[in-house]
Amino acid sequence: MHLPSITADRLAVLILFLICAGITLPMIRPRRSGQTVFNGGILLAFVLSIACALPVLPHLSWAGFIDEMADQAVAAIQFLEVAYVILTL
Repeated sequence: MHLPSITADRLAVLILFLICAGITLPMIRPRRSGQTVFNGGILLAFVLSIACALPVLPHLSWAGFIDEMADQAVAAIQFLEVAYVILTL
């Protein structure tokens, strides 16, 4: 059975995802009732980490599909960032 090798680009995306998870998880603070509270800082950190990962994705082997998806995702993230800023003013 042939297993594909992990290229440097895929490894970089994986490391960036793990860094994102490492930054996001400590920001989740459980309340006394046991529920989890998500504040705006978590959303902002998650969106910014995704925005940092998107330029790496078009360099992978499935570049055509990812390039279009990355363009759409960047536009959606920019829209969400503007909406977040407007709602927090």
